[in-house]
Amino acid sequence: MTPTPADSGIRPFRIDVPQSDLDDLHDRLDRARWPDELPGVGWTYGVPSGYLRELVRHWRHEYDWRAAEARLNAWPQFTTEIDGARVHFAHIRSPEPDATPLVVTHGWPGSIVEFTDIVGPLTDPAAHGGDPADAFHVVLPSIPGFGFSGPTRETGWEARRIADAWAELMTRLGYDRFGAQGGDWGAAISRELGRVHPGRILGVHLNLLPGGQATTEPTAEELEALSPAERERTLTSWRRWEKWSREGTGYFHVQSTRPQTLSYALTDSPVGQLAWIVEKFQEWTDSGELPEEAVDRDLMLTNVMLYWLTGTAGSSARVYYERAHARGERIAAPQEPSTAPTAVASFFGDPQIPLRHKAERTENIVRWTEFDRGGHFAALEKPDLLVGDVRAFFRRLREKGWFGLCR
Repeated sequence: MTPTPADSGIRPFRIDVPQSDLDDLHDRLDRARWPDELPGVGWTYGVPSGYLRELVRHWRHEYDWRAAEARLNAWPQFTTEIDGARVHFAHIRSPEPDATPLVVTHGWPGSIVEFTDIVGPLTDPAAHGGDPADAFHVVLPSIPGFGFSGPTRETGWEARRIADAWAELMTRLGYDRFGAQGGDWGAAISRELGRVHPGRILGVHLNLLPGGQATTEPTAEELEALSPAERERTLTSWRRWEKWSREGTGYFHVQSTRPQTLSYALTDSPVGQLAWIVEKFQEWTDSGELPEEAVDRDLMLTNVMLYWLTGTAGSSARVYYERAHARGERIAAPQEPSTAPTAVASFFGDPQIPLRHKAERTENIVRWTEFDRGGHFAALEKPDLLVGDVRAFFRRLREKGWFGLCR
């Protein structure tokens, strides 16, 4: 049974943005200063002016925040304080009483908006053509420092600490044992849940595996030991990683070293905040030239709005700094293998392509799926594929009797 607010410190929450905040946004968009641009360079120097001007026009004149706000408010939402931080979360219980508890975690530059199209099929599969036995009670927390969980008020919020907070959150919700799912930072946090709280984790489903890609050029000897298919995947993983490391890590280095300096620009300029995020939707999705080829434009803007309206560009960036400067017990990088049953769903458009032979050194892999489409934001790009894989993974664990669920 879910604890009542009186005994858990949980308070109901509803998004209700003052009209003055929207008026201020519109005024800033109307008065945006635009930089010059080299002709004919496309996306190679960053977000093209022509594209961004059109997206800003749509944001200012056509995008409907109130409709997006109402859609988000269809989810029951709450806040609670854990380890000194405000934690905002949505908690959507399934109509199926025997549903599996599942905490799903976003990353950067994402938010709970990423899960708009997966919550219904996960919580109520019967209403979406699925098997009621595959139902989940879904918990969607906002990472401390992100959106309505922000800003953070002290240092040290990295993956391990966040995983501990999630374990406490699930305790407050009455879930002794539960599953975890995530990509990007959500993958690092979900993995830590399985590693540090193995007695409570039913299974961990990841659509990104931190450190699972080829980070050095494979030698001939290494390639010779692999099957032809894994050999080709290893080479592709290395080429993808090498290109990303060379051309795509500017955001990473800034946020890992000087998040506060960056925050002034992104907190003052909505166009700057939009460009900082939309660049990653273009680079990391399985799209051709424009991110809207992979992700709905208005959902992308709603995601940006959660950063803008809460002023959390800087505090969300701090998680990179904390990871880069972590010391001692609470370091974000894996310290020892995880014993939790783990599934990896790899979407080929992601910049990081995990390798099974490498993953098996650190994870208890029981399911491995390679999709030839979709990218980094799997829940937004290919929700049906992600939902299907999550269902199949936990169904296998359930049918094999690998966990006894606490309802």
